[in-house]
Amino acid sequence: MKKKLVTVTASVLMLSSVLSACGSDNKENNASPSASPAASPSASASSPAPSESAPAPVERFDVSLRHIQIGELQKFRKAILDEVVQKAETEVPGANFEMDAVEDSFNRFTKLPAEMAAGNPPKIFDLFGGPGDGQKYARANKLLDLTPIIEELGIKDKFTDYSTFVVDGKVYGLPIGAGSEGWFYNKEILEANGLAAPTTLEELEAAFATLKGKGITPIAMGSQAAWVPFMLLNTLIPRYAGEDIQAGVADGSRKMTEPEVVAALAKYKEWVDKGYFTKGELGIDYTGQTNEFIAGKAAFLFDGTWRISTFNADGVGAALNGKVGYFAMPAVPGGKGSQKAVNFNQNNGYGFSSDVNDNEKAAIKAFIKNLYTEEYQVRGYQEDGVLPSMKVDASKLTSDNPIMQQVLASNAAAEGVVFPHFDSLVPGAVNGEFEKQIQNLIAGKTTPEKAAEEIQKALDSELAALK
Repeated sequence: MKKKLVTVTASVLMLSSVLSACGSDNKENNASPSASPAASPSASASSPAPSESAPAPVERFDVSLRHIQIGELQKFRKAILDEVVQKAETEVPGANFEMDAVEDSFNRFTKLPAEMAAGNPPKIFDLFGGPGDGQKYARANKLLDLTPIIEELGIKDKFTDYSTFVVDGKVYGLPIGAGSEGWFYNKEILEANGLAAPTTLEELEAAFATLKGKGITPIAMGSQAAWVPFMLLNTLIPRYAGEDIQAGVADGSRKMTEPEVVAALAKYKEWVDKGYFTKGELGIDYTGQTNEFIAGKAAFLFDGTWRISTFNADGVGAALNGKVGYFAMPAVPGGKGSQKAVNFNQNNGYGFSSDVNDNEKAAIKAFIKNLYTEEYQVRGYQEDGVLPSMKVDASKLTSDNPIMQQVLASNAAAEGVVFPHFDSLVPGAVNGEFEKQIQNLIAGKTTPEKAAEEIQKALDSELAALK
């Protein structure tokens, strides 16, 4: 399956996640208990007429808001969220947003599913699109239909793509940003070891071998959460099997057991066996992976373009400011399809509970109104190094960030072809089996062939259930 590359400038692919800006008061997990103001004394004969009295006190109501912006790496994104919440509270009398920070994977795969099953999700929550998450909850009537809200706000046609949140023509979630992944590299480490930025797979693997031979970890990796190494496989597989493999596997027209898919899994396993990834990666989380790279303990990092701001002068990785480069996954010799295709992800955003009253719905509308604006989309690009999920005046998207410039150049060479992430297209059980097999592959508990078979079995079972 081929999609046209979304552009906001002549060379821009719509990329990553949320936005950054100035902060406000931190209300994280410590909002005071909900309490209504004391009732006013009953009116007496001497009381002034209602039209002459002061406005009646507004009764406070709480709106639970689940987000995943935790820690220093997410500080810019948390700041923008705080600002949006403050604006929404100002606009909706009595509204009090109760912020609840939960780690991404735990929220997506454990906490939110349990809350959905019990019928008590937060009113606003971080939500992933696709059949395994947003579309599944929408079909179960757990999500608020946002169609009338975004029509009223005049933003229904402002998004570049929210298709993974759509069911039967209705919109049930809104993406915060777009995302793609590629290789970040430490310029100083490469230069010190006589290496140039790789332009081919052969050069990339030669760099890995050289660094490993000198006792330097080639690739920072934290595979405690399987979605992290999944990013790399999400690109390797289409390089070998073609950019239509993800959608083909999802609809049953292609198979995970195809030789090219197995070859991609085998290449990943080869890199594991050669010790190219961080030692003990299964015990290292996503933050730990980033810290390994920041500390100069690894030369390469495969990550999303949302990581750019980490290496700014005011970022957590300021020690690497001006010392980091970026390039897309090189072509695979003999690979199918476009070897200049770029992976694409516009699936992470916010969803809203269908179980809301009029006050809560007003607060939700204010939240959407304030978050999804051109102002914040542009500020997110300029301050946090991410590209918009909404249509933005291209003249406002400028950057003097050298990493961003490399991203733009890389995307300009992408020939207009993108491919989606596997987990945005398949049911949750299939995604879970894929992640299980990735970790088994890393741990040496399976082979590429067996892993592919197990993923295909899970997919066949899900497809059969839909017939």
